[in-house]
Amino acid sequence: MGFLDGLLGHGSDLSADEVDRQLAGVLAPGESVRVAFKVIRDLMVFTDRRLILVDRQGMTGRKVEYLTVPYRAITSFSVETAGSFDMDSELKIWISSRPEPIQRTLRRGADILGIQQAIAGSLK
Repeated sequence: MGFLDGLLGHGSDLSADEVDRQLAGVLAPGESVRVAFKVIRDLMVFTDRRLILVDRQGMTGRKVEYLTVPYRAITSFSVETAGSFDMDSELKIWISSRPEPIQRTLRRGADILGIQQAIAGSLK
């Protein structure tokens, strides 16, 4: 991820191995990462069981908030892919307990199909 993408808050793909290291102790035994993105210091992780949002806070990032969203709580989602002039993709996820969607901007080339498969494949 480039410095400018980081400043703008654009997310970039992460490997499952890197996410496993960063979420050691958070993932349940046998839980596997499907798709993950990093936005500056924060993470958005889609596993086979849930969505995990990791918010690193403060100057050092030592304080961390973990928000777990079971897929059954997702009421709807939208993905807007990058276009010719719009260089990034937009992801919005509506959760049953929140009036406003969770929104993330992802850089061009992000695994948009992987996100759709992770969410749609887990909704019942």
